[in-house]
Amino acid sequence: MHKGSNLERVGRYNLTVVLDLIRRSGEGLSRVQLVESTGLSTQTVSNIVRRLLEEGLVAETGKVAGKMGKPRTLLRIDALSRFAVGVHLDPSVISCVLLDLSGAVAARSHIPIRSVAGPDQTVRVIAEAVDALIDKSGVERGRVIGVGMAAPGPMDASGGGVVGPPLLTGWERVDLCEGLRGATGLPVFLDKDSTAAAHGELWISGESAPHDFAFVYLGTGLGSGLVINGEVVRGSSNNVGEIGHFSAGIDGPVCSCGRPGCVGLTTMPSYLVGRAVEAGILEPSAGEPDLQETMARLRLLAAEAREGSAAARAILRDSATRLARAVEDIASLLDLERIVFGGPSWPAVSGLYLAVMREALADRKAVGAIHPLELVDSALAEDVAAVGAGCLVLNELLSPRADGLLLVP
Repeated sequence: MHKGSNLERVGRYNLTVVLDLIRRSGEGLSRVQLVESTGLSTQTVSNIVRRLLEEGLVAETGKVAGKMGKPRTLLRIDALSRFAVGVHLDPSVISCVLLDLSGAVAARSHIPIRSVAGPDQTVRVIAEAVDALIDKSGVERGRVIGVGMAAPGPMDASGGGVVGPPLLTGWERVDLCEGLRGATGLPVFLDKDSTAAAHGELWISGESAPHDFAFVYLGTGLGSGLVINGEVVRGSSNNVGEIGHFSAGIDGPVCSCGRPGCVGLTTMPSYLVGRAVEAGILEPSAGEPDLQETMARLRLLAAEAREGSAAARAILRDSATRLARAVEDIASLLDLERIVFGGPSWPAVSGLYLAVMREALADRKAVGAIHPLELVDSALAEDVAAVGAGCLVLNELLSPRADGLLLVP
């Protein structure tokens, strides 16, 4: 049985409803428009706006003619009043961004890593990167409201930790949030990288974002994030979107799980580069290739394909065709109209993959005759998970959350 909410929670919810409307409006809203949009009383809106002005979260930015009487004052988000840091821990690179309240990137940095160190050392590196980013930006530290962290899954987000993600050896159950909070002195929020990517895409797209879409994330591995009814879906354990072991055909290579044709394997940069070496397209590495070298060699393979190498195109076409099968399954199961693609390895292959997948899915069955399936690049490119992580922090401050209105015994 649910309990009713207290007035403090209702007041906080109403404040975030008003703040979120102002943020999404772009051009700004008047108090009268806020009353009309929220259904709140004039007095309630007036009190909320006064508080937002006092806290510096919004600013009065001009006037607009009303239907009658004097012109109405417009309110907009004061984007430079607060900032959030987003960090993406990928096995090949640590990406950091500093976002203002609009979600715009004010500063960014990338730290290539040859191999991921142990958890303690990695947390120290991330904390130093966060401090350096804030210092470089010139933003007062007091205006930074928190750090969002995106990391490979699986994870226990409720406990602040990652749980044995692939390619992070020794990270069996690591509480990233606690370590980073202690090192930076800032609140820390954690999400899986593919879910953070979906969150970032939803946040930055604003009113233009579809209510239902999947984000397919290609990095050193494959994952997906899901948005339904305008809300990011996380699942019972915060691990929604683990699509790497979707079958893309029994004729595919045998995965580490023992089954053939897992789409996560056939899209991995290391697998694609290995096939290119076997085909004589790329020279073998002098030693054991690290993740940075593998990503660089994937870009070389993609360049060969663009320049007309039939063998290179065949390798990438096969991978894209298998990915299209997984995408079709996701779209058909959830009745989606859009799939967004991004992540660290996506820019290298995006042009060829999109062309192949659009061709493969042009005649899809089921609901294909009712509505088309749109396949698009992310607006945020390879930094999408870092931006999404920063948006986790902004979401805590700016977005209304109905779950905060209910107290569950």
